[in-house]
Amino acid sequence: MANTFFFYDLETSGLNPRSDRIMQFAGQRTDMALQPIGEPVNVLVKLNDDTLPSPEAVMVTGITPQSTQADGYTEAEFARFLQDEVFTPNTITVGFNSVRFDDEFIRYLFWRTFHNPYAWAWKDGRSRWDILDIVRMTRALRPDGINWPVDDEGRATNRLELITKANGIVHENAHDALSDVEALIDVCNILHQHQPKLFEYLLSIRDKKSVQKLVNLDDKQPFVYTSGRYSAEYNKTTVAFPLTSAPNSNVVVYDLRHDPSQFITLSPDELSKKMYASWEERTADGFVPLPVKTLQYNRCPAVAPLGVLEQENGWERISITLTDVEKHKQILLQHPEFAENIRSLAENRPAFVTGSDVEAKLYEGFLDGTDSMRVEAVRNATESELADFHPSFNDERLSDLLLRYKARNYPRTLSEDEMEVWEKWRSARIAAQLKPFVTSLHKLSSSVSADKHFLLEELQLWAEAIMPVGEGEA
Repeated sequence: MANTFFFYDLETSGLNPRSDRIMQFAGQRTDMALQPIGEPVNVLVKLNDDTLPSPEAVMVTGITPQSTQADGYTEAEFARFLQDEVFTPNTITVGFNSVRFDDEFIRYLFWRTFHNPYAWAWKDGRSRWDILDIVRMTRALRPDGINWPVDDEGRATNRLELITKANGIVHENAHDALSDVEALIDVCNILHQHQPKLFEYLLSIRDKKSVQKLVNLDDKQPFVYTSGRYSAEYNKTTVAFPLTSAPNSNVVVYDLRHDPSQFITLSPDELSKKMYASWEERTADGFVPLPVKTLQYNRCPAVAPLGVLEQENGWERISITLTDVEKHKQILLQHPEFAENIRSLAENRPAFVTGSDVEAKLYEGFLDGTDSMRVEAVRNATESELADFHPSFNDERLSDLLLRYKARNYPRTLSEDEMEVWEKWRSARIAAQLKPFVTSLHKLSSSVSADKHFLLEELQLWAEAIMPVGEGEA
C-alpha cells in the first residue's frame, strides 16, 4: 500500500494529557501530493462525568460537555475508530505541534482504553510528522516566497492562524479542529510549493533511524537543529553537536553558538544547578543557562547537515559562523570530562513526578507479553462479557484502569462494590478539579463577551449535574 498523510487536530478539555480529555477530533487524509482522499473526519468525544473542563479552553473552542454527550463517541468507541479507520497501515500522521501535544493525548487515550499506546505511530509502516518545526526551519533557512508573520511587538511568530492570514489562506474558525486541519494542509502546500527540497528532505528524515544516521555518538559531527527550546532571535535554529548519551537511547546535544570554555571547568554540582534550575532561577538576572538539551530521536526533530547553511546565506541567516562552530567543537573534544559529567547528570535526572494515579503512569513501564494478551482480551470483550471479566493482571496499574474503563464506557457492567469504588474515586477527582474550575468561572464571568455567557452557564450546569451527592455547588 502507498503511504498517505493523515492531518489531524484535537480540541481538549485542558492542556494536560494525563488528566484532561479529548473533546473534538478532526482530520483529513491526503495522498503524498497533499491532495485530499475521501471526506474529512470531524467527531466529538463524550466528556465523562469525572471531568470538569478548563473554562478557558471552552471559551476558545466553544465545545461544551453537553454537546459531546449528545453527539460524541465514548472513549472506547473513539479509540476503536482511530485504530480501525484513521491510523491504518502506511499512514503518516501529521499535526502542528502534535508530537508534544496531540500525540500525547492519543497515547493516554489508548492507555485508558486498553489499546497499545505506541504501535499506532510506528507499526506496519506507520509514522508521524510535526509541521511546527518544519515551519520554523523553513523560516530560518529558506524563507523566500512565503510571508512570515510577526506579533504586535514585531517579533517573529509561527502561530498557525497568523501564518494563514499572512499568506491569504482562509482560516475563519481558528481553534476549531477541522478548520485548523484544512489550514495546516494549505500551509504544507505553500511550504512544498516554495521550498520543495527542504520539505521533502525533512519528510525523509522524520523517523528515528534516519535521525540517528545524522546525529550519533559514533561519528560526532555538527548539525543544524531547529527546536522550540532555542532563541527566537535566531528563528529557533542553531548548530548543535552530539555530546553524550541520554536515557532511553537518546542523545544530549550542545549548542555550538556558545563558547564551552565557561562551562567545562564547572563541577558536577555546579552543572547540576544549571541543568535542573527552576523557572524562577532561569529567569533571574545574571543566570547563564547551560546550552545542552536532550534530542529525542523518535520526536521527529528538525535536523539537517551543515551543507544547508552553504546555500542562500544560511550561516548569516542564523547568525553563526563556521569558525566559531569548529572552535567550540574542538574545545568539547579536548575536554571529554565535561561530556562525562553531563552524561552522569542526564542519567541521574530527578524522576518526573506523574502523581499516584494509574491513568498518569503510562510511562512507568511496558506491559509484559501475558498482560498484553489480557489487554487485548479486554479491548475485544463485549459489554456482557466485561461484566464477569476479572483477569489477573501482572501489572498492578491495569486493575484500576479496567474498572474505570468499564465505568466510563460500559457502566452497566459494574457490580455494586465496583460502583462504590468508582464513585469514591470520581468524587475525589472532581473535588481536586473544583477550586480552579470555580475560580476560572468567576474570573471569566466579568470578562467574556456577552455572546459567550451561555458557555459559562452550560459549564455551571455541567458542574451541578456531575457533582457527587453531598458536595458543594460550583
